[in-house]
Amino acid sequence: MNIIAVTILAILLNCGSFCICAPPQRLLVKMTMVTNAPALGAFCLDGSLPAYHLHRGFGAGASNWILQFEGGGWCNDLKSCLERANTRRGSTKYMNKLATFSGILSNDTKLNPDFYNWNRVKLRYCDGASFGGDAMFKDGSSVLYFRGQKIWEAIIQDLLPKGLGQARQALLSGCSAGGLSSFLHCDDLAKVLPNAGVKCLSDAGFFLDEKDVSLKYAMRSFYAKLVALQGVEKNLNKKCTNSFSKNPELCIFPQHALKFITPPFFILNAAYDVFQINHILVPPSADMRGLWKRCKNNTAQCNEKQIDTLQGFRQNMLAALGSFSKNFNQWGMYINSCFAHCQSESQDTWLAVDSPRIHDVTIAKAVGDWYFNRNGTNEIDCPFPCDNTCHNLITTAPVP
Repeated sequence: MNIIAVTILAILLNCGSFCICAPPQRLLVKMTMVTNAPALGAFCLDGSLPAYHLHRGFGAGASNWILQFEGGGWCNDLKSCLERANTRRGSTKYMNKLATFSGILSNDTKLNPDFYNWNRVKLRYCDGASFGGDAMFKDGSSVLYFRGQKIWEAIIQDLLPKGLGQARQALLSGCSAGGLSSFLHCDDLAKVLPNAGVKCLSDAGFFLDEKDVSLKYAMRSFYAKLVALQGVEKNLNKKCTNSFSKNPELCIFPQHALKFITPPFFILNAAYDVFQINHILVPPSADMRGLWKRCKNNTAQCNEKQIDTLQGFRQNMLAALGSFSKNFNQWGMYINSCFAHCQSESQDTWLAVDSPRIHDVTIAKAVGDWYFNRNGTNEIDCPFPCDNTCHNLITTAPVP
């Protein structure tokens, strides 16, 4: 046996059960347009039809469903919404007609052991308000449809006769702005599917109602404009808005709405979420002199005070989650100390040889254990920089 053959054999023998010795073939799923959407007043920002991608389940999972909200930020004024309407974030005309399903949407039993054979749906995002608005703007030839709530309803109505109506189990999920959508529509899905076991998952959607480094509520201001422009308030959790009667727009923040959500909920979030660091903790308006610029790109460039601020942000996130983890035994969380954003849709972070772990538990295992009641999942990572399994989006190193 020559040296090449020996080397190949050694690689094959060392591949564990999770090792993929050859890259898996990508699962590409065709787009389905919601043709009955106009009857419900459901349009993308530019007036185009909303859409989704459905990959059918099989075997024991044929009656189970995952609905995954696509993410992609928001627009909270006419200028940004008009610009967004001419992109894939505001129009299905500009979207790829094939979507890659990986991570929690994979159909590979080794890559997604708990949900691989479920019906899996990606809801395309084209309204700019986390599927939450119901309004319209018209000025001459300029028309914007803020119809996220209607899009959600139209997609559900389209899926019910395709098998969703007979679902035994369902998981509503989403990433980033889609993770926020999971909070907004968790109770909605439970009402639509009263005979199904409905649970919800938010990935990188626990956006904090937190002061920035200039001691202003930049994200609170951003969301207030979003809620007002796109008519979101009437679609927020009614129990929450009644509780916050003077500031009902605050109910768009998960930490305020969470205790009013009925179905079991799982929160997956990086403690040092890079989106939140850049837009909630240190938005451009709070760092006009650029003192945080290098730190936000490389933690080795952070001074001691900046590291303390980042650790304080993590503590505030855990504090906001603390009461829920103690009072709701059907709820779960996985808060790793990574500089990341969205970890359920990418295979390398969902389940892979080197995927992130807390106490040697992967994200895929934690979510599966929680959903199927195999084990109570409440995984909280130690503070940065102790976790060396992270897939960080920025350069990370402890302060010298």
